Amino acid sequence: MADINLPSLSPEGSLTRYLQEIRKFPMLQPDEEYMLAKAWAEHEDSEAAHRMVTSHLRLVAKIAMGYRGYGLPVAELISEGNVGMMQAVKRFDPDKGFRLATYAMWWIRAAIQEYILRSWSLVKIGTTAAQKKLFFNLRRMKGQIQAMDEGDMRPEQVEHIATKLGVTHDEVISMNRRMSAGDHSLNAPMRADGDGEWQDWLVDDTPDQESRYAESEELDDRRLMLLESMKSLNERERHILTERRLKDDPMTLEDLSKVYDISRERVRQIEVRAFEKLQKAMRNAALKQYGTARSIISLWPEQGS
Repeated sequence: MADINLPSLSPEGSLTRYLQEIRKFPMLQPDEEYMLAKAWAEHEDSEAAHRMVTSHLRLVAKIAMGYRGYGLPVAELISEGNVGMMQAVKRFDPDKGFRLATYAMWWIRAAIQEYILRSWSLVKIGTTAAQKKLFFNLRRMKGQIQAMDEGDMRPEQVEHIATKLGVTHDEVISMNRRMSAGDHSLNAPMRADGDGEWQDWLVDDTPDQESRYAESEELDDRRLMLLESMKSLNERERHILTERRLKDDPMTLEDLSKVYDISRERVRQIEVRAFEKLQKAMRNAALKQYGTARSIISLWPEQGS
């Protein structure tokens, strides 16, 4: 699918012209979309894939525009979103019974968010689920409560955001300060005469090589046990558990209920049952490998709403 040619938007190009150009691609009717998806899935028909991608370029642009507040060129956000769209088409199964747009929006958002995290300073942004959740929601939440001024927020504003996002006060304050501050070079001189740099005072408190190797080995074991244990679930259970427990931006019960045309409560029941089955499988794997049921199930982010 790498040979699909899409309308381009250069960093200095006109966004208005690009939006006008992608509006020329017609939206697909459900039956037409189904036939194109089958043509790609069964015959790798590149023309069918091209029509599915181009018919959803407006969706990509709409989602990308929602991430303009992170200071990155819109052209690059749209470009990354288009990559996510192509990945969605590549993996789309029309026999699941839901529309391509419903499936693709998650791939588009994931591609754009991953690009934003790569582009921002590693000093600013961490890698935990809570930090990513804060990063992609803090700006919006501050706008809702008119707290967009520079500097620390008032205690009641911190309380409101922490409660809404399910994180601690300290995490809100820390992320707000990180996103408000600029990057500084470690090679910057400490004094006006240029004698000495800030990096000269840094202390390396990272674990030694032996500790890192042991942690790497244990992490590899956990990953292998997880992959093997996932085989105990059926396809629907694996998908729901993955979307609800193994993604940094989990799908809601409502969204999954639409995907499978079942109630939210039924999705919740399937999720709980799948998690219990996975726990049991991983405990058995741990007993077999370590001789004790060690607690190795604490790898999932908190359940989304």
